[in-house]
Amino acid sequence: MAPEALYQELVQLAREEALLGSVAATLEWDTETYLPPGGVENRGRQMAILAGLLHERAVDPRRAELLEALAGSSLCADPAAVEAVNVRELRKGYERERKVPRELVEELAEETTVASAAWAEARGRRSFAAFAPHLERVVALKRAEAECLAAGGDAYDALLDDHEEGLSMARLDAIVTPLRAGLAALLDRIQGARRPPAPLGGGDYPVAAQRSLATWLAERMGFDGARGRLDAAVHPFTTGLGPGDCRITARWDPTDLSVGLFAVMHEVGHGLYEQGLDPSQWGLPAGEQVSDGLDESQARLWENVVGRSPAFWRFLWPELAARFPALAGADAGAVHRAMNRVEPSFIRVSADEVTYHLHIAVRIDLERSLLRGELRVNDLPAAWAEAYRSTLGIVPPDDTLGCLQDGHWAAGLIGYFASYTLGDVYAAELTRAAERTLGSLEPAFGRGDLAPLRSWLTEHIHRHGCRFGPIELVARATGALPSAASLLARLERVVEGTIA
Repeated sequence: MAPEALYQELVQLAREEALLGSVAATLEWDTETYLPPGGVENRGRQMAILAGLLHERAVDPRRAELLEALAGSSLCADPAAVEAVNVRELRKGYERERKVPRELVEELAEETTVASAAWAEARGRRSFAAFAPHLERVVALKRAEAECLAAGGDAYDALLDDHEEGLSMARLDAIVTPLRAGLAALLDRIQGARRPPAPLGGGDYPVAAQRSLATWLAERMGFDGARGRLDAAVHPFTTGLGPGDCRITARWDPTDLSVGLFAVMHEVGHGLYEQGLDPSQWGLPAGEQVSDGLDESQARLWENVVGRSPAFWRFLWPELAARFPALAGADAGAVHRAMNRVEPSFIRVSADEVTYHLHIAVRIDLERSLLRGELRVNDLPAAWAEAYRSTLGIVPPDDTLGCLQDGHWAAGLIGYFASYTLGDVYAAELTRAAERTLGSLEPAFGRGDLAPLRSWLTEHIHRHGCRFGPIELVARATGALPSAASLLARLERVVEGTIA
C-alpha cells in the first residue's frame, strides 16, 4: 500500500480516537460545572469505560503497524513536514500508552473523578480529613503509573516529562534555582521599601455584573464566543472539546473583584491558544498544544503581562467604574498598585507575581515527597503549614487556605505545577520577542487593541502545534533558549511600579 494511503488510514484512526476523547472531555467539563452530586459515582464509571476504550485504541496493533511502515517512508523524509510531525508524535503517544495497563488507566479515571468531587466538598467544609482517603488512592495510582512510565528511572521525572517533554528535576532546578534566589531578593527589597498597599477586597462586586464584565473582556481579548462559552467552576479550567468548541470557566468572589477578573484573563489565554491552533489538523499532533508549559505561558501572559499592565488598566478602568458603584471615587492608579501589591499570601491563584513561584515551589516539593512515599497523606496539612511558614513566613489558618486550595492532585495532575513556572519563564521571553517585532506593547494596551499581540502569538506559537518541542518552539520565536533572566527583569519593573 502506498505511503499516502497508509497515512490517511492512520489519520482516520487518530481522529476517531480524538472524537472519543472529546466525549470524555465533555463529561469532564460537565462534572466540573453542572453534574449533580448524586451523579458522581456513575460519572466515575462512565469515565473509566471511556478511558479504557481510548487506551485500547491508542495501543491498537494496526496503529503500530502503520507507524512502523510510515516511519521510513518518503512522507517523513522532511522532519518538519506535517506528516512527519504527526507520525513522530503519534508514535510517542503509542509508546507511552503501551507502558501502562488498561486496568490502571480505568482505575485512575474513575478515582480521579470521584476524588475531584470529594475535594470540592472537603474544600467547602474546610476539612482535609474527608478528602484524605481519596488522595491516598490517587497518589498510589499515580505512583503505579509513574513507575510504568519511568521504566526503572525516576518516577517523579516521568510525571514531569508527561506534562513537558524532556523535563526532569535536574532541568527544572537549572531554571528555578536562580529564579527563586532572585524572587527572594525582590521580596526582601519591596518589604523593606514600604508597606504594601491594601488589597482590593471587602467591596461589593455583584457576581452578575462580574460575569457580564467577563463576557465583554473575553470578546475584547479576541475569544470567539461562537466557538466557545464561559461558565463557573470551583477551580477554573479550560478545555477544548473539538473544532469550534472551547469551554472556559472561572470563579467569582462578590467581595474581591480581582479573583474573577484575573481568572477570566488567565483562562481566556488558554482559550486563545486552543482557538489559534490549525483547524485543518484537529485530532492530530500538528493541531494540538505542544506542552502544558507553553499552554500556561499563554494564560500567564494574558493574565499578567496584559492584565496587570498600567496601560491596559487605564483602558479598563472606565469600564470597571461604570459597572461597579463600589469603585466610585477610587483612584485608578491606587487600585492598580493594590492589584499588583507584593506580599506573602495563602492563595496561589491570586498571589502577586513575585511570590507566585514560591507557592509553586511548595507544591513541587510536597508532591514529590508524596509520590516517593517520604510524606504520608495524613501528614500533608502539617507539612504544608510548615512549608508556608519557612518559605513565605505565614501559616494557613485552615485547610481551605492551605492544602485544599488546588484541585490538581485530586485530578491526578501530579507533576503539573512546574508548568506554571515554566509558563511564566516562556511568557517573559515571548513578550520580549513580540516587542522587538511590534514595538512597545503599552500604547496598544492603552487603546485596548490586543489584536497585534494575539496575532503574533498565533503566528509564532499556536499554529505550529507540536511541530517543534516546547524549548525549540520558544527558541525559534525568540532567538534564544528560555532562562529565568527575562522573567526576573520583568518582575524588577513590576516591583518598581508598586513602590513608586
